Amino acid sequence: MSRILWMALLLSAGLFAAGALEGEVEKQPLNVSAIIMFLLFVGGTLGITYWAARRTKTAKDFYTAGGGITGFQNGMAIAGDYMSAASFLGISGLVYLAGFDGLIYSIGFLVGWPIILFLVSERLRNLGKYTFADVAAYRLKQTPIRTLAAFGSIATVILYLIAQMVGSGKLIQLLFGLPYEYAVVLVGALMILYVTFGGMLATTWVQIIKAILLLSGATFMAIAVLSHFGFSAEALFAKAVEVHEKGDAIMAPGGLVSDPISAISLGIALMFGTAGLPHILMRFFTVADAKEARKSVFFATGFIGYFYILTFIIGFGAIVMVLNNPQYLDVAKQAIEGGSPIIGGKNMAAIHLSHAVGGNFFLGFISAVAFATILAVVSGLTLAGASAVSHDLYANVFNKNATEAQEIKVSKIATIILGIVAIFLGIAFEKQNIAFVVGLAFAIAASANFPVLFLSMFWKRLTTRGAAIGGSLGLATAILLVVLGPIVWVDILGNAEAVFPYKYPALFSVTVAFAAIWFFSITDKSQTAQDEMEAFDAQNIRSQTGIGAEGASAH
Repeated sequence: MSRILWMALLLSAGLFAAGALEGEVEKQPLNVSAIIMFLLFVGGTLGITYWAARRTKTAKDFYTAGGGITGFQNGMAIAGDYMSAASFLGISGLVYLAGFDGLIYSIGFLVGWPIILFLVSERLRNLGKYTFADVAAYRLKQTPIRTLAAFGSIATVILYLIAQMVGSGKLIQLLFGLPYEYAVVLVGALMILYVTFGGMLATTWVQIIKAILLLSGATFMAIAVLSHFGFSAEALFAKAVEVHEKGDAIMAPGGLVSDPISAISLGIALMFGTAGLPHILMRFFTVADAKEARKSVFFATGFIGYFYILTFIIGFGAIVMVLNNPQYLDVAKQAIEGGSPIIGGKNMAAIHLSHAVGGNFFLGFISAVAFATILAVVSGLTLAGASAVSHDLYANVFNKNATEAQEIKVSKIATIILGIVAIFLGIAFEKQNIAFVVGLAFAIAASANFPVLFLSMFWKRLTTRGAAIGGSLGLATAILLVVLGPIVWVDILGNAEAVFPYKYPALFSVTVAFAAIWFFSITDKSQTAQDEMEAFDAQNIRSQTGIGAEGASAH
């Protein structure tokens, strides 16, 4: 059961869990349709990259697509960034395995969006320029706050990239028959091309196209499933209960999270972690103003919510049409006996369902879309990581007199380095249990990024000392508790009993972060702290109206 919990957290976040990737992957027969569609997508997106490269001249073009993306387009791009292949395969696979409880994780990630909509998006757009560190450091000292924010961003990005690269390698190995190492290198090379030459403009349109393809494919699958039951969800659920070995239990909640502490901690990680993801926050700088930023979240929430409903239908459809079909008995047997519902042998419920409802052609389409989603997500992650290096560290900490051209050059170098690091880590972690990676990524986003960002916008008494010490303690606590928890301390290091008994550290690490930020801010009696508090009113006016002096404070 604990393995399922970690798998759910990871997959629902849009990543491939290590637990879902263990063991040898059995190559499938060559799917010509998938190969053709894959090549069409790659060719089309490289064409977009060429088009975007011709229009990317300035730092604003590179980081934010010139601020010319509409709210609808940005909402679709955010959805494309958020809805990964593993969300599609992972949540439907979890429903296939556990039934109703799979929906809990869909809802958990969706409820993070109202926080962004009502609390963050407008102020973020009005105060920031390229990264969320612009907002956090607006009235505070640049060097410590940007350094903390940059390290939080880079850590989150690298952890995400490890899981994405391992997942993409396994998926391509499974579907296209390529050796794992070649598959990882291919993804890394394409990722570097998209970001280095096309910047945010190319990344945005890759994400939009991917979102349209994924929503279209998932919609067709859901409609095809429901059509077999007279478009009656009740009939679908009744049949699923009939064929699943767990019977009525698949319609009952509470099977995956029964411990109250773990449930609360998981919820905090999902909500606050989402609001602290650097590649998601960065997207709000691509629109012209706060109004378009709000529209972005509105449309993104609608697309993502609709998508998660589809995955729920697809999961139950897989129970009926895969479990009940002799052709897929090996899939059903492995999944229900505790195997991964995603990758490993033939445990790919949604992929097999696509074959059941649409034949080889639709299987090829869904397989190619699954790969397209990975490219879109890793491109956004890489751009966020490169921006943290070039804009936050290089241009605002190490070389404050850097020109725009120098900053873009550093960002492109950082992109290449991140891509190479991601390739090596993806290969190195092929056979490792990396389930802790995603828990740590969300814990860092919720504990280090979100508290500093949130309090910088809403709490007048926040000081540089409080933000730097509290954010650092939140970051350190999250890492420490994951290492001392059951996944790393017991499963990976082989100790008999975990020092920290819970798998999800967010409840504790977020509490430490907020408490430390509060304490070290209210006890800061320096003149600098007084100046930072007085600067809050001017920041508050700009955060609500967008009117005021550009840039951060002069600290």
